Amino acid sequence: MENKLNQGKLYIETYGCQMNVNDTEVIFSIMAKEGYARTEDISEADVILVNTCSVRDNAEQRIWGRLEQFAVQKKKRPGTLVGIVGCMAERLKDSLLDSGKVDVVAGPDAYRTLPSLLREARSGKPQINVILSREETYGDISPVRIDRNGVSAFISIMRGCNNVCSYCVVPYTRGAERSRDARSIIREACDVFSKGYKEVTLLGQNVDSYFFKSEEYGNYTFARLLAEVAEISPSLRVRFSTSHPKDISDDVIQTMAKYPNICKCIHLPVQSGSDRMLEKMRRRYTREWYLERVAKIREAMPECSITTDIIAGFCSETLQDHEDTLSIMKEVGYDYAYMFQYSERPGTLAAKNFPDDVPLTEKTRRLNEIIALQNGLSLESNRRDVGKTFEVLVEGPSKKNPSDLCGRASNNKMCVWRDTTHKAGDYVMVKVESCTSATLICSLA
Repeated sequence: MENKLNQGKLYIETYGCQMNVNDTEVIFSIMAKEGYARTEDISEADVILVNTCSVRDNAEQRIWGRLEQFAVQKKKRPGTLVGIVGCMAERLKDSLLDSGKVDVVAGPDAYRTLPSLLREARSGKPQINVILSREETYGDISPVRIDRNGVSAFISIMRGCNNVCSYCVVPYTRGAERSRDARSIIREACDVFSKGYKEVTLLGQNVDSYFFKSEEYGNYTFARLLAEVAEISPSLRVRFSTSHPKDISDDVIQTMAKYPNICKCIHLPVQSGSDRMLEKMRRRYTREWYLERVAKIREAMPECSITTDIIAGFCSETLQDHEDTLSIMKEVGYDYAYMFQYSERPGTLAAKNFPDDVPLTEKTRRLNEIIALQNGLSLESNRRDVGKTFEVLVEGPSKKNPSDLCGRASNNKMCVWRDTTHKAGDYVMVKVESCTSATLICSLA
C-alpha cells in the first residue's frame, strides 16, 4: 500500500468567484487526506495549483501570464508540478497541456482525482480529467477553511447551472445544475458555527432554483433550507449568493424578512435594463418583472440593500438600450454593482449567433458612464445611513489603518471605526458619522 504521508507542500492561487474560493477549500481537504501540507509560500511548494475563472477573457489572460512565473519555480526546483484546475481547465482542456507549462489539468468535477493525476504526472506524463458530472457535489467533504479571520465561511449548496444565458460560459465549464443534500449543508453550517464562525454564505450559481428531495425529511426548497440554517442559532449570520431575478420567490423574501439573522442584502443581477437586450441575453425576465421583484423585496424589507451585475456593450446594444440600463439603475437605486464591458466567450450562444459589434471604445465609454452613475448612487445610499446605528460583525483591523476595526452590517456595507477593545468575531454596535461611496465611517455606539 502506498504511503500517503509527506507528499509535499501544496500551494493554490484562487481567481474568480466565491464558488472558486469554496472549491479551493475542498481541494485542500482532499489533498490533506493524501498527505499534502498547505503552504502560502510558493517558493517552497512541491505542487502549484491555480483555481481559475473563465467568465471574462482578461481573467484567462492573467492566468497565462502567471504560468510564465510558475515556469521559473519549476526551473528552480525540478520536480515541482503545476496544475490548472477549475473553469479555465474545463474550457481550454488540451491547449493547456500543449503549452508545455502545465502538468495537470482538472475540471471542477474532477477534484477527487487530483491525487492520482499528480502521481501519474510525476512520471513525466501530463494528466487531464475534465469530465463533467451530473452527481458530484462534494457534499461529503469538509472543506479546509482558508479565510484569515475565522469569522465567515462559504458553503456550497449546489453546482452547475441550467440557465444558459447567451453570454455565459458557466454551464459549459461547471455543467448541469444539481443540488446538494440539504442535511449535509445544515450539518456543515452547524460544524462551522461550533468552531467559532459567526457567518455563513450559501453559494450557488442560482440559489433560488435549489431543490433537494429527501425521503426522510421531505422536499427542500431554498426558502426551507435558508430557514433551517438560520435556526441553527440567532448568533449565526446567514448570507447567500447568487439570486436569479426570474426565480427569486415570495417565500424566500418572506423567510429573509422573518429571521433577523438572515442578512438583509440581495444580489440580484439585472445585466441590462432593456427588454430587447434581456431577451437576447436569454435572461427570461422583463424589466417590468425585475422591478416587481425589487418592489416585493422593498415592501417586505425596506432596509434591504440590493446589489447587481451590469454588462455594457452586449451584442447590438444601441444607445437607447444603454439609456434603459442607466434608467433602471436610477429607478432601483442600487447600493453597489459589479460592472463590466461585454467580453465574448468562445462556445457560448452569443459567440455562435451574434456578432460582437459594439466598438471597444464605445463599450468603454458606456461602461464609464455606468460606473460614474453607480458611484453616485452608492454615495447617495451611504449618505442615507449617516446617523443610523448598525450591528456589525467585526472582520479585523482595517487595511488602511490598523488602529481601526472593520466589519459589515447586515446590509453588507463595510463599516470602519476606531476601536481597541474588540476583535474579529465580535458583534459591535456602531453609529455612522460620515461616509464615502464605498465605506461607512463610524464610531462605537
